[in-house]
Amino acid sequence: MNKYPHPIIAREGWPFLIGSIAIALLLSGLVGGIAELLAWIVVLFVLQFFRDPPRVVPQDAGAVLSPADGRVIKVERTQDPYGQREAILISVFMNVFNVHSNRSPVDGTVEKVQYFPGKFVNADLDKASAENERNAVVLKTADGQTVTFVQVAGLIARRILCYIKAGDVLARGQRYGFIRFGSRVDVYLPLDAAVKVSIGDKVSATTTILAVLPQNS
Repeated sequence: MNKYPHPIIAREGWPFLIGSIAIALLLSGLVGGIAELLAWIVVLFVLQFFRDPPRVVPQDAGAVLSPADGRVIKVERTQDPYGQREAILISVFMNVFNVHSNRSPVDGTVEKVQYFPGKFVNADLDKASAENERNAVVLKTADGQTVTFVQVAGLIARRILCYIKAGDVLARGQRYGFIRFGSRVDVYLPLDAAVKVSIGDKVSATTTILAVLPQNS
């Protein structure tokens, strides 16, 4: 599949942006005052939420890039229920002010994509990974290592968008999906990956290296 061109504003946001501007213009002409001001504030919120800036892609060997903007809320050894293995889990929580475009953390071939309907509890909670609506991508690198990344819906998020399928070849930093209005992305890595972030760290999609995979000699 072709790499997604960076249009500054995400394609998912154009209907919301056009709609909010139309309402703001209508209120400006008919009502004015506080209603007009609030309408233009909504336009600014929509504009910042759906921004989708281009990012510089690190070329470090074995680098696992953050798939999302946000804050690291979990780094632990656990079970990867999608790749059927023990793994290191790194979770990135996105609030409504973060960029919500999701990007591939590594180069590789998609082995499977699985969607799971579920609840919409706060994505900051531990149970969100297992109970919330989510979409999991299991990818195999050229070195044969498995990396799983999971889009998880949140309390307000009601729409997970994923544009890839099994067999697709992804490049690190390539845009593959979007989550509307706050949620999280879980990344499951091999146990011998060298983690480069800690809980509480702020990360940026593509530009932040979450971990480094061991290289075959």
